[in-house]
Amino acid sequence: MTLSREPAWVRHAVWWHVYPLGFTGADPTGAHRWPGRGLAHLRDWLDYAVRLGVNGLALGPIFDSTTHGYDTVDHLRVDPRLGGDAAFDELVAAARARGLRVLLDGVFNHVGRAHPAFTETLALGAGAPRAGWFVPTGDAGPDGVPRYATFEGHDGLVALAHDNPAVADHVAEIMIHWLDRGAAGWRLDAAYAVPAAFWARVLPRVRRAHPDAYLVGEVIHGDYADLVRRSGLDAVTQYELWKAVWSALNDGNLFELAWALKRHDALLETFVPFTFVGNHDVTRLASRLREPTHLAHALVVLCTVAGTPNVYYGDEQAFTGLKEERVGGDDAVRPAFPTGPDELAPHGWPTYRLHQELIGLRRRHPWLHAARTATVFLANTRMTYESAAEGQRILVALNLAADPADLPAPGAVDVLAGGGDLREAGTGEAAVRLPARGWAVLATTDA
Repeated sequence: MTLSREPAWVRHAVWWHVYPLGFTGADPTGAHRWPGRGLAHLRDWLDYAVRLGVNGLALGPIFDSTTHGYDTVDHLRVDPRLGGDAAFDELVAAARARGLRVLLDGVFNHVGRAHPAFTETLALGAGAPRAGWFVPTGDAGPDGVPRYATFEGHDGLVALAHDNPAVADHVAEIMIHWLDRGAAGWRLDAAYAVPAAFWARVLPRVRRAHPDAYLVGEVIHGDYADLVRRSGLDAVTQYELWKAVWSALNDGNLFELAWALKRHDALLETFVPFTFVGNHDVTRLASRLREPTHLAHALVVLCTVAGTPNVYYGDEQAFTGLKEERVGGDDAVRPAFPTGPDELAPHGWPTYRLHQELIGLRRRHPWLHAARTATVFLANTRMTYESAAEGQRILVALNLAADPADLPAPGAVDVLAGGGDLREAGTGEAAVRLPARGWAVLATTDA
């Protein structure tokens, strides 16, 4: 039993995460502001998403901004590069017609330097109507312009004063406005940088207007459960598990994964995490992994342990891309998608079909959403774990080695996904023989 107040529908949710400015081919630098194909281009890919097996579309930032979307200048207007408000309404309607919910990305820790409230404050000083939205540092730059607090030292991202009730009012109004327009919830960007007390003031107002909204915060490190309790968020992003998955696979050290799953399991006392193996801020999984076949192992973990799974666009086609710490360093992991699926490279479709298989398994077993995991067998490159909830149970067997391996699978009666030879099925002595770098998801006598 979890303690967070996530809506009941989230139990069944699997998201396809898209960075719209990149996906549609828009200029993310602000230098040219060419529009690309707009949200209409994303609308044309919704059937592809449905065939993938997802039932939610998690959008990166879509609001009017100067450059990459995270320097918002108007939270109540869809960026013209994406086609404006009408394009959003059409996308939501098309998604809803296909059974897809839409999650929005809300940047409420900071605004872009060109936000009218900030430019007005720079022009008028402390007497500006919204000067209290920002936090002066008490010094000035070489040009004599007063300095204000920023997000992690980025001069173009001006931090909001979260202790100001007017800021809380504004954020609540924005969130409710777009939920009124058809969004199903919010991913709250840089939630870790915002005081939990701010969310505790804002989110109850949002829930009163939209009790069924899903509210998840971006949190990279720290005490996830404590932040959920203090903020009132439904969930936070599970970066700890993300790191353990690729690191354990690269190092041939499944003890790291087992330890991370134990910590992951403990979070379920408070909330169900938002899980992923790739997103818009990190190097692509296919580039991160040293052994390409381990991409399957990563996806197996994502789809068989507790969480609300999130698949980053292109990962389902084994896209590669290196995240770099430089201007434009995100471009490789935020690419444009082609006009249609027939323009995707042939080598990506086996990975797409693997996603279909495992997402399908996940959706046929919705109890996995809050399942507890336990290690059954563990070695450096071999592991069997069980996921169980609501009287249901599956076993997951992983072999990272370049040789076949026999793994214990007590109670296993059938292979649900993957491949392997099951011996002494249905007994406590059951075992599965996996091929080199193989895996299997197994039904048990308890299922």
